[in-house]
Amino acid sequence: MSDMPDLPEASVGDDPVYSYKPSLIGAAFEFRLRPDGLAWRKGRHEGRTPYDRVARVRLSFRPTTTQMRRFIAEIWPMDGPKLTVASTTARSLVDHPAQDEAYGAFIRELHRRFAAAGTQASFETGMNPILYWPGIVMMAVAGIGFAVLTVRALELAAYGAAALIGGFLALSLWQGGVYFRRNRPGRYRPQALPSHLVPGN
Repeated sequence: MSDMPDLPEASVGDDPVYSYKPSLIGAAFEFRLRPDGLAWRKGRHEGRTPYDRVARVRLSFRPTTTQMRRFIAEIWPMDGPKLTVASTTARSLVDHPAQDEAYGAFIRELHRRFAAAGTQASFETGMNPILYWPGIVMMAVAGIGFAVLTVRALELAAYGAAALIGGFLALSLWQGGVYFRRNRPGRYRPQALPSHLVPGN
């Protein structure tokens, strides 16, 4: 267990610190990079995981309705609960500002320490392949369906409806394309972080 005092979202001494609030309800998550491991605290719960005792790390892109630019790092220790580090923080129901600079710096330093510790963790990017490929198929099917509706509306001279459907189709393809492009399943080395999943990298 750690003895972390209250700290701002910044580096204190030689221990980089990052914090964020997942939601308005509940405590904020606070992470500190100790010399011997990753220390964390959320409310009354806290712990510490040595860098060489991490089994798996996944970086992904997870936009929400309140923040379209949101990055996530999931960390599975060999012992203890999964840890989630997000690049946004909740200030209100609709205000979830991005913390790209602080998040990116923290994730880069965390991986530098993983590499220095010689961890044998699995470093993964994007979505689980079991979910990714069916998601691609569903997006393609939906896109074809909306394209057919747009053509049908044009044939009926329903130009307003055609414009509405076509606009929705374009927006969906753009957002879906960004989401699936960033979340393509893959692997990486801690010395070579994926730039599309670590802001400022």
